[in-house]
Amino acid sequence: MKHKRLKDMEWFPYAVAACIAVILYVLLAHLSSIVKYIRHFINFFRPVIIGVILAYVVNPLANLFKTRVFGRIKREKLKTVLSNLSAFLLVVLFLVFILALMIPQLIESINLLADNLETYMDSLIGFFSRFGFSLDSLKVDSIISSSENMINGIISYIEDNLSTILSTSVSTAKEVAEWIIAFILSIYFLAEKEHLKSGVSHLFKVIFGEKKYVRSAAFIKRCDVICSRYIVYNVLDSLIIGVVNAIFMSIAGMQYIGLISFIVAVFNLIPSFGPIIGAALGGFILLMVKPSHALIFLIFTLTLQTVDGYVLKPKLFGNSLGISGLWILIAIVVGGRMFGLAGILLAIPAIAVIDILYREYLMPWLERRNVSDGYEDITEDLSGDPPEAPPEEI
Repeated sequence: MKHKRLKDMEWFPYAVAACIAVILYVLLAHLSSIVKYIRHFINFFRPVIIGVILAYVVNPLANLFKTRVFGRIKREKLKTVLSNLSAFLLVVLFLVFILALMIPQLIESINLLADNLETYMDSLIGFFSRFGFSLDSLKVDSIISSSENMINGIISYIEDNLSTILSTSVSTAKEVAEWIIAFILSIYFLAEKEHLKSGVSHLFKVIFGEKKYVRSAAFIKRCDVICSRYIVYNVLDSLIIGVVNAIFMSIAGMQYIGLISFIVAVFNLIPSFGPIIGAALGGFILLMVKPSHALIFLIFTLTLQTVDGYVLKPKLFGNSLGISGLWILIAIVVGGRMFGLAGILLAIPAIAVIDILYREYLMPWLERRNVSDGYEDITEDLSGDPPEAPPEEI
């Protein structure tokens, strides 16, 4: 007697469906715990992941040095080493320049705020009083009766929360150490880029075969072009915005030029909501010094962001992504809720990749499936002329 195979049994599909349903229920019931363990597991590789991201971000700059600056060098290995070192050196010099520009102004702003706090609050109360808003309910005088009381309050707060401050300092030191390790790893990743690419390519060829590998490699290359283009032009756009903001503030005679321009440039990296946050922070800083400067700054920032959105960004990106503004906004909101700041920053290239998957892979596959299932004939029958009615019998 010939026995049926297990998968040919009538009950087998129902058993598989029941097992999938049970597994799905268990996963959903313990989703928070599973996500917690996954994040805990990923934390072990956090410096490596950050190193890969840093290497990927610096890679376009290294390629620029390799083709434009060291292109005449014939030795490929020497050219790669010089390009990588120049790219990382430029990044380090830029960070040192930003810190040298930021730290003195930050210290100056803190000292100025502590020395003139009462004057700032009086001007702030007068500014709101012109528009009919009263701040008497806040009891500002009782909150800051003098600078000495504020200092004593800060000292007592430090004494009461010393353990929390120490633990925060330790965690901050660990974060700094992780970033230093990640930076060193990124140098190695960029130096071994070609060997890593050849190893991954060989592995994919063995697993998927030559034909599927070619299609997968073409798709990955397109994703790489989208992400690289987005990162490079987004950083370039933010630098232009920061420089233009600094020039305007210098001409207008405003204070904290470096600090506010840096804030505006950094928050300009965040799509949609970032420029609003940067303008609000910059306006608040200027409001504490001179309200009229804050108003002028906000008007200029609104004009600058309008020009940036309708002129500068279309010129830089060339509308190459072709994504609807609605989908970009949805991607930013969902990405921010799922992955925080990283999700907001990567929302636009992610939705562009998803759009490619939908238009060039999923839809053609569904169309081929419909054709193979005979739906094309049904469509032709529905779109054509109605069939003639059979002749009546006499």
